[in-house]
Amino acid sequence: MRKSAKKNIIYSILLLLVVFMVYLYRQNKNTPATHAPDDPKIVLTGPTMGTSYRIVYLDPGRRDFQEEIDSLLLDINRSLSTYMPDSEISRFNQTDSIVFDSPYLYPVLKASGEVYRATSGAFDPTVGPLVNAWGFGPEGASLKDSVAIRQLLEQVGFEQLYFDESVLKKTNSDTYLDLSAIAKGYGVDLVGTFLEGRGIQHFLVEIGGELVARGRNEKGELWKVGVTRPSEEGLANDLYSIIALDNKGMATSGNYRNFYVKDSVKYSHTISPFTGYPVAHRLLSATVVAADCMTADAFATAFMVLGVEKSLEIQAATEGLEIFLIFTNERGQMQFHVSEGLAPLLTTVDEKEVN
Repeated sequence: MRKSAKKNIIYSILLLLVVFMVYLYRQNKNTPATHAPDDPKIVLTGPTMGTSYRIVYLDPGRRDFQEEIDSLLLDINRSLSTYMPDSEISRFNQTDSIVFDSPYLYPVLKASGEVYRATSGAFDPTVGPLVNAWGFGPEGASLKDSVAIRQLLEQVGFEQLYFDESVLKKTNSDTYLDLSAIAKGYGVDLVGTFLEGRGIQHFLVEIGGELVARGRNEKGELWKVGVTRPSEEGLANDLYSIIALDNKGMATSGNYRNFYVKDSVKYSHTISPFTGYPVAHRLLSATVVAADCMTADAFATAFMVLGVEKSLEIQAATEGLEIFLIFTNERGQMQFHVSEGLAPLLTTVDEKEVN
C-alpha cells in the first residue's frame, strides 16, 4: 500500500474519532442528568445489615446524606449485629451482663419486651439457638433429635433477661440474644429520624424490605410499596399487591423462600419458641403496618409463628396495627385477608405503579 493511501486511511480514522467524540459531547450536554439541578428527588443505595438499603427523599437543597447515613447504620450494626464478634450484643452473649455503651440496645430490648408480651411469647429474641440448630444460622444444621430440642428450649425465654436503661443481665448463662427480627425495622426508623432532623419531610426508607414513609412522593402522592407474591420461585419484582403508606412503617415476613427439604420434609426458617420446631401452618406471608417500622417488624415475625387465626385476634386487640395476610385454604388455594384500616390503601398491581 502506498504511503499516501495509508495517510488517507489514518486521516479518515482520526476524523471519525473526532466526529464521534463531538457527538458524545453534544449528547452529554443535551441529555439531562439522572437528577436535574431543580429535581428535589434524591435516591441513595448501599449495603447494610447483611442486605441493602434504598432511601428516597425530597430536598430542594439537594443535600447528599449518604456518608452520615452509612455512619449511622454502621454504629447500629456495632451494637446489634450478632455477626460482629465485638458488637455490643455479641459481647453480651459471651458473658452474663453488660453495661450499655451505645444508645441503641435498650430501645430495641424495650420494644421487644412489649411485643413479646402482646403476642404471649410468640416474638422471642432468645430463640436463636433453636434457629441455628435447625440449620438457619451461620453454622448450618447441628442437630434434630427431640432430646436436644428440649434442652435448647430451656435456654429460650425473654423473661430470662433483665434490663433497665443502663444494664442488661441474663438469669440463664446459656441464653443467647438475637435481635435480627427487629433490628432492620429499628434501623429504618433511625434513618427516618435522622432525615427529619435535617428538615426532610418527604421520604421513603427501606432496608431489606422493611420500610417507613413520611409525607408524599415527588408527584404529591402517598409513597407506594409492593408486596411480593408468596411463591418459592417468585422474583423480587413479582408483585401480589401494592400498599400506599400514609406516614407509617411496614414490614413483611414469610416462610415461602427461606426453607429446606430433607427426607421429603420441608423445614421453614420460622421456629416456634413454644415447641422448638419449625412452624407448619397455612400462613404464607404476614405484612404489618404500624406507626413505626420496628413495631411492624416484630409483629410480622410473631404472626408467622402464630398463624392466621391468632394473628387476626391480636391485630383486632392492638390499636394502630394493620395487617395483610396471604395464606392457603384447605384446598391449597391462595387467599388473603386485609384489615379494615388498611383496605382503602391496598390495590392490585394492575392499577398502580410502585415508587
